[in-house]
This record gives sequence, structure tokens and C-alpha cells, in this order.
Amino acid sequence: MPPTLRAGLILGLSVAAWSLVMGLTGWFKHPTLWIMAWLVVPLQIGILLWTLRDLAPTNGYGRQVWNGVSASLLGSMIIYAASFLFTTHVFPHYFQDLETLGRQIMARQGLSPAQIEAAVRAQAPMQTPRASAMAGAIGTVVTGSFTSVLGALWLRKK
Repeated sequence: MPPTLRAGLILGLSVAAWSLVMGLTGWFKHPTLWIMAWLVVPLQIGILLWTLRDLAPTNGYGRQVWNGVSASLLGSMIIYAASFLFTTHVFPHYFQDLETLGRQIMARQGLSPAQIEAAVRAQAPMQTPRASAMAGAIGTVVTGSFTSVLGALWLRKK
């Protein structure tokens, strides 16, 4: 299997698996454990650097960047599909649970009920399966692009 394809599959499936763990354990709705969802960022960076390092001896800078971005694009498609599936079928109350968590956190921070309502209303457009899945996919491509540009500089063919 080509390294770029392998990296994209590993990336997408790893993020999907971590999302499933977060959902099954209920960590995504815990006031202090929800932050663990962000572990997907160092996971992606590690997978891309591992792939770029393996490809460095035979590829120049531009090809390295292309490989990293391509792997991220493939991973983002899997992440989009998994996120949409999880929030529509596996965890259908996901967004209600997030709203409840957000209200708890804002109340602890001392926000007034009016401020909390305004924040919830402002976040509402992103609290849909399609918007959330798209945000994850876009985040994956952006993170992958930056990682690929910088990683390819660091790991370029000598």
C-alpha cells in the first residue's frame, strides 16, 4: 500500500476510533475530560511526521508537502463520515450534551444567564452534524497542511 494512502487511512481511522472512545466513555461531556478530544491534533502530527520521515529519502520538498496534504485530505474524508455517523446515529444526543456542558462551564466562570443564552445562540449554527463534521474535516486539512510544510522542511531529502 502506498505510504500516503496508508497514512490517510491510519489518520482517519485513528481519529474516528478516538472519537468513539470519547463518546463511549462519556468524556466529551465531562467538565475536565472533554479537552482530551484535542489529542487528535498531536496524533495527526505524529502520523504525518512518521510518513514524511519515511518518504524523505526519495522525495523532495514539494513532493513531501503533497504527500502530507494528500494523506490529510484522505483522512479528512474518513473523519467527516465518522463524525456525521457518530452525531446522527451512534450518539444522537451529542449536541444536547455539549450544550449542557457548555452551560455548566460558563456558569462556573461566572457568566450571567443572559450571557450564557447569548453564547449558546451564537454557537447554535455549528452545533449540527454537518457543520461539526465539516469543521473536523477542515481542521484536519489545515493542520495537515501546516504540518506538511514545516515537516517537509525539517525532514527534506538531504
